[in-house]
Amino acid sequence: MASVNPFNLSDSEEEAERRPNETVDTERSPSDGAPGPPPGNPFSPPADAEPPTLLLSSNRTSPSGEGISVSAAGTSAMAGSTEARVSVDVIAAQLLRDQYILTALEFHTELLEAGRELPRLRDYFSNPGNFERQSGTPPAKDQVLGPGGPLSDTRMRKKYTLISTLDSLDFARYSDDGNRESDERVAVLEFELRKAKETIQALRANLTQAAESEVPSQERKNFKSSPEIQEPIRPLEKRALNFLVNEYLLKNEYKLSSITFSDENDDQDFELWDDVGLNIPKPPDLLQLYRNCGTPLPSPRDTVDVSVGVDFGDLPGNCIAQEPPKKPDLSQQQQTEVVQELEYQISLLNNEKQMQVCPPTDNGQYLDIRGVSEAGNDTTSVQNTSHPQSHNKLKSQPPVQFDQPNRKLSPVFQQALLSFCRMCSDSRLGAEVSRIADSEESVMLMLGRCLPHIVPNVLLAKREELIPLILCTACLHPEPKERDQLLHILFNLIKRPDDEQRQMILTGCVAFARHVGPTRVEAELLPQCWEQINHKYPERRLLVAESCGALAPYLPKEIRSSLVLSMLQQMLAEDKADMVREAVVKSLGIIMGYIDDPDKYSQGFELMLLSLGDPSERVVSAVHQVFIPAFAAWTTELGTLHTALIPSLLARIEKLLNQGEHGLDEHKLHVFLSALQSLIPPLFAVVLQNAPFTSRAKLHGDIPAIEVTRFPRPASPLQDVATIIGSREMLSALLLLYDHQLEHEGTTGWDSLLWVVNQLLPQLIDIVGRINVTSSTCVHEFSRFFWRFCRTFGKIFTNTKVKPQFQEILRLSEENVDASAGNGILTKATVPIYATGVLTCYNQEEDRKLLVGFLEDVMTTLSLSHAPLDSLKASFVELGANPVYHELLLTVLWYGVVHTSALVRCTAARMFELLVKGVNETLVAQRVVPALITLSSDPEISVRISTIPAFGTIMETVTQKELLERVKMQLASFLEDPQYQDQHSLHMEIIRTFGRVGPNAEPRFRDEFVLPHLHKLALANNSQVTESKRIDIATQLFEAYSALSCCFISEEVMVNHFLPGLRCLRADMEQLSPEHEVILSSMIKECEIKVENRGMSDAQGSMSIASSLVGEDAKTKFLSKMGQLTTSGAMLANVFQRKK
Repeated sequence: MASVNPFNLSDSEEEAERRPNETVDTERSPSDGAPGPPPGNPFSPPADAEPPTLLLSSNRTSPSGEGISVSAAGTSAMAGSTEARVSVDVIAAQLLRDQYILTALEFHTELLEAGRELPRLRDYFSNPGNFERQSGTPPAKDQVLGPGGPLSDTRMRKKYTLISTLDSLDFARYSDDGNRESDERVAVLEFELRKAKETIQALRANLTQAAESEVPSQERKNFKSSPEIQEPIRPLEKRALNFLVNEYLLKNEYKLSSITFSDENDDQDFELWDDVGLNIPKPPDLLQLYRNCGTPLPSPRDTVDVSVGVDFGDLPGNCIAQEPPKKPDLSQQQQTEVVQELEYQISLLNNEKQMQVCPPTDNGQYLDIRGVSEAGNDTTSVQNTSHPQSHNKLKSQPPVQFDQPNRKLSPVFQQALLSFCRMCSDSRLGAEVSRIADSEESVMLMLGRCLPHIVPNVLLAKREELIPLILCTACLHPEPKERDQLLHILFNLIKRPDDEQRQMILTGCVAFARHVGPTRVEAELLPQCWEQINHKYPERRLLVAESCGALAPYLPKEIRSSLVLSMLQQMLAEDKADMVREAVVKSLGIIMGYIDDPDKYSQGFELMLLSLGDPSERVVSAVHQVFIPAFAAWTTELGTLHTALIPSLLARIEKLLNQGEHGLDEHKLHVFLSALQSLIPPLFAVVLQNAPFTSRAKLHGDIPAIEVTRFPRPASPLQDVATIIGSREMLSALLLLYDHQLEHEGTTGWDSLLWVVNQLLPQLIDIVGRINVTSSTCVHEFSRFFWRFCRTFGKIFTNTKVKPQFQEILRLSEENVDASAGNGILTKATVPIYATGVLTCYNQEEDRKLLVGFLEDVMTTLSLSHAPLDSLKASFVELGANPVYHELLLTVLWYGVVHTSALVRCTAARMFELLVKGVNETLVAQRVVPALITLSSDPEISVRISTIPAFGTIMETVTQKELLERVKMQLASFLEDPQYQDQHSLHMEIIRTFGRVGPNAEPRFRDEFVLPHLHKLALANNSQVTESKRIDIATQLFEAYSALSCCFISEEVMVNHFLPGLRCLRADMEQLSPEHEVILSSMIKECEIKVENRGMSDAQGSMSIASSLVGEDAKTKFLSKMGQLTTSGAMLANVFQRKK
C-alpha cells in the first residue's frame, strides 16, 4: 500500500475525488440547463439521417455502461418530423458519451473555425485527466463504429490516448480528411511512445523499492539506536532534495544559480517531479518544510503486505512506541507502565494482522478496514483481547451486546459490505481514534501523543485554549521526556504572545508549580526559561522574565538566590528591549521578597544601582515601584536599612559633589536621590516599628481613620506605609502613639529616630549647601525630597526636628552673607530648598506667614549685602511653578516695592520679571503693572531702570490691548523724556530688552515701536563722543538687530527704519569693530535685494533676512566672522531664533 503525504494531494488524486461529483453536473441534458449554443444557430442533421438516440450515462469515463433512452414520445416525434433540429450541444454530448473522440475533436475544430466554440467540448479537450483515465477502459463495441465496421479496442485506444490537451493539438491535421492515414500512423507512434514512458515509470517505481531496501535492516537498526551515526543519503533522497532546491531557487528569482545547479545535475530533469523516481506525491516546498521543522509532523506510515513476515523492530515509531533508552533511575512502577504500553501496542498490531490475513475474495477494488469484525459477536471479543493486562478496568465491565439481524450473510460479504463505510484506521490519527482510553493513565498517554500534532493546526489567536490541556498532561504524564516536550510546546505555543496570552501561560505555570512541587519546577520549567533567554522575539524573552518572578515562590531557595538571580541579572545587563528589562526588574523585586541569603545583599545593591541607571523611564519606574520597596523590606529584616543602605547612597552623593568641581553629574545625583526618596516610607516604618510605644499599640477600640493627605501619594502599593506596616488600623494606632511621644515624651531610647535626627538630617543639610544653586534641576529634586520626607514624618517632627536645624544654619543677618566671596549660606541652595521643600509642606495660615517672612528677610538681607540674588531667584522660580503661591509671592514683592531701601526696591523690580511669565493676566493687570508703574516713578534712577526687563516681559507674554498700551506708554516715556537722554545704562537696558522680547512680541508693537526707536538709538549713537559708551551701544544694537532679522518685516518698515538703522550701525562698526561691519554689509545687501524683489515675489518677501543669508559668499563671511565676535553669546544665539 503506498504511503500518503497528508500535506500534498496530486492533481490526479484531487480529480479522482472530484470525479463522481463533477460528472453529474457536467453531463446533464439540455433540459437541465446544460450550456449550449444560442438558439438562433441550430445544427440540422440530414433529413434522411437516422433519428439519434439520446443516451444519458452515469459516468462519462465509463462508456461501457448501458444508456438510458429518452421517452418514447420524444423519440418518435423527432423521427417523424423532418423539420426537427438538434442542438450542437446534444450532438457533442452524444459523441463524447459514445467515445467518438476524434469525431468530436474534428466537430470542435469546425465550430472553432466558425466562431462558435462549444463549452462542453472546450472543457472536455482542455482536461488531460479525461484521456489519462480513459486509456484503461475501451468503449463498447456496439458504440464504436468506423467506416469499415467496428474498430478494435487497440486501434481505438491508440487514437484517443495520444491526446494530452487541446492546446497541444494541431487542428489542421485533423481537419484534412486526405491525410487521415498518415495521421493514424502518427497516432500509433505517439501511443507507443506513451506506453514506453509508462514502462519507464513502472521500472522507476521498482527501482525506488530496491533503493529503499539498499540499507540492510540490521544497519537501519543501528542508525535508529545510535542517532549520532549519520545515515548516508540515498540516491532517491538526493534527487528529491535536488528538485526541491531547484524549485526554491526558481521561485525566489535565483535564476543563474538554478541554471548552474541544473548543469551540475545534468542527469536529472528538474521540470518533472516524476523524474525523481519516487513513487509518492511531491512533498511541500523548502519554505513550508522549514516552517514546520520545529513542530513534529505526522510521518507517513509505511505498510507491509500481510503475507510477508515482518521483524517487529522494523515497524515505524508511529505504529508502536519506540524502545525507550535504558534509564537506571526509573522506578519500578514507571518501568511496568512502559512494558504494559508496549504490550498493548503489540496486541493491537497482532489484531490488525489477524484482520488482514483473510481479505474478502473480490476483484481487489475494496479496501479492508482494520477493527471491523467479521461477525457481530466477534467485535466485543476483539476489543476485549486487544488491550493489555494493565487495562483491566474494561475487562471488569460486562461485554457490550449488539442486536444482530436475522440474516445469513457470509462473513466475507459482510466485511466487504462494511468496507464501504469510509473509515481509516491505518494512520496515526486513525489508530488513536479507533481505540478509546480506558483509564486515567491511558488518557494521559493519548494526550501526550496527540497534542504535538494538534497544536500546529490550531489558530494562533486561539492557542491559549490548549493551555489547560497541555498543563494537565504535563503534570500527570508518567514519561519525563513527554513532559519536557509538552512544556516546550507550552513556552512555544504562540510565536509572539500578547499581554493577555502571557498572563494565561504564567497562570498555567504557577498552577503547574503548585501541583508538582519545587523539584520538578527546577528540573522541568526552569530549563524552558533558560532556552528562551536569548530568543529573537522580545515577547518570548518577556515571558521568560515574567516567569522567573511568577515561579519564585515555588522554587528551592538555593535556586532562587543563584540560578534565577543570575538569569535575571544577565537579561538586565544584555537585553535591548525596554519592556523585557522592565519585567526583569519587577521579577528581581519579587526575588528580593523571597531571598534569605544575607550574602546576596551586595549583589542586590549593585542590581539596584544598575537598574536605576537604565536609560528607559519605564525601567526606572519599575525600580521605584517594585524593586526598591522589596529590597528595603529585606534590608529592614537584616537591620541594615539605616546602617548600610541609606548611608551607602549618601556616601555616593557626597562623592559626586566632591568630584563636581568641573561640573556636577546631575543624572547620577538624580539616580541616588530618587532612590533615597523611595526609601523614605520604609525608613518611617522602621521608626514606628522600633519605637518605645510599639508594644502598646492596640487594634481594639475607637481608632480614628488616617487623613487622606497625611502621607504623600505613593508611587506603588509597596511604598504605602500601611502596606509595609501590615494594615491601616495598625498604622493609625501607631501614628497616635507616635505624635504623642514626639509632643510629650521626647525621643529618649528611640534609636532609629535619633539616627534620623542626629545623623541623617545634618548630613542632608550639609549636602544641600554644597549643590549649585543655579541648577534648577538639583534644586527641584532636593525640594521634592525634603517635601516628601517632612510629610511622611509628620508636622510635629517637621516643626520640632527639621525646621530648627535649618534655622540654626540660616541666621538671617548681614554677617551671615559674605558679599565679597559670595559664598555665604544665604547664597547657597539651602535657601530655596528650605523655602520650597520644608516651609511649603503644610499650608496653614501660620505656615504661609512663616514662608512670607522668610522670603522677605532673604530679599532684604541679600539686597543690603549686595550679594548675588541666585538663591532668591531659585526660590521664586520653584514656587512660581505652582499657581497656589502666586498671591504669596506678589505679597513678598509688594513688601520690596514699598521698602525704604532703594536696593530692596531694585531687587523687587527684577523679581517681577521672573514672576510675570507664570501669572495669569488678571493678576498682572491688578498687581504687577501697578507695582511696576510705581517703581518706574521711583526717585532712584537705578530702580526705574530695573523695571524695564519686567515691562518687556509683559509685552512678550500679555495679550490685553489696554495693558499693552499702558506698558508701551511707560517705555515711551523712558525713551522720549529729555531727562533720560544721557542715561547710558537705561539705553543699554532698553536695547537688551528689545532684542530679547522683540521676536516674540506682537508684530504691531515691533513695527511701530521697537524698530523705529532702535533706528533713533542707532542714529544717536553715531554722534556719541565717548568711545566706550559708543561701542557698548553698538554691540547691543548688533545683537538686537541680529535677533529681529528672523522676523517678517513689512516693506515700509524695512525701508524707513530697519535698513537705515543697519546703515547707522555699520557706520559705527567700520570704526569700532571691522569684523561686525562685514556681517552688517551682507545683511544690508540682502535686505536691499529683498526689497527690490518684493513686488516680483510675495513668497520671497515672507522669508526672514536671516534665512536669506544662504548665499555662498554671505554664508562664508558670516561663519568666518561669527567666531571672532567678543559680544555676549546669549544675544548672538537669538540670530537663529524664529518668531514663535
